[in-house]
Amino acid sequence: MLRRRSPRPALLRLCAALLAGTLLAACASPHYLQLNPQRSAEVPVTGSGQAITVIAVDGRDSEVIGTRTGSAMSTATITVNAHELVPHLQREAERAVRDMGFRPTTESAPGRPSLTLTLDHLGYERGQSRPVIDEARIEAVFIAEAVNGGNTYTGTYTSRRTQSYAIRPDRDTNTRMVNDLLADGLNRAFRDPELGRLLAR
Repeated sequence: MLRRRSPRPALLRLCAALLAGTLLAACASPHYLQLNPQRSAEVPVTGSGQAITVIAVDGRDSEVIGTRTGSAMSTATITVNAHELVPHLQREAERAVRDMGFRPTTESAPGRPSLTLTLDHLGYERGQSRPVIDEARIEAVFIAEAVNGGNTYTGTYTSRRTQSYAIRPDRDTNTRMVNDLLADGLNRAFRDPELGRLLAR
């Protein structure tokens, strides 16, 4: 007597193959991070209402900050678009200058002090790999340049973070990590007392 072979094993193999394909596609998909970093540190108050020209710029070589796999050839890129990020940096720079006691403006004028905030570097790399655990290493570098008369002060502020994980971070997790990193960079920059001192001269 012939027995009919159950279709269940084939169905299970098909489901497993589809799931694996979906997971691989998810791992290979690019991430576009929409960031909104915000300074939380107190800033030194040195101004008395003077107008300060404030400009935020993106000085990076590329909007791609890295890949989720750590391989330069991977299609799983992580991108932060300048046109989306710069307005947030501009807002935070103006807020910091206002909290310092100055009056921020985007218009330049002869003899007016100025502050330029540049995002010089933003990188996302794969760190050390251990059994079951991997690492993501991210780094941000801000440069703040204050100019007043013939005097210039330039500060460089580097923030780094290493995050261990068993499951590769999704877009929301990467967004949160990079937001926190940039917020730390903003805190480091604007609590530098030399910026305010030069602008107040």
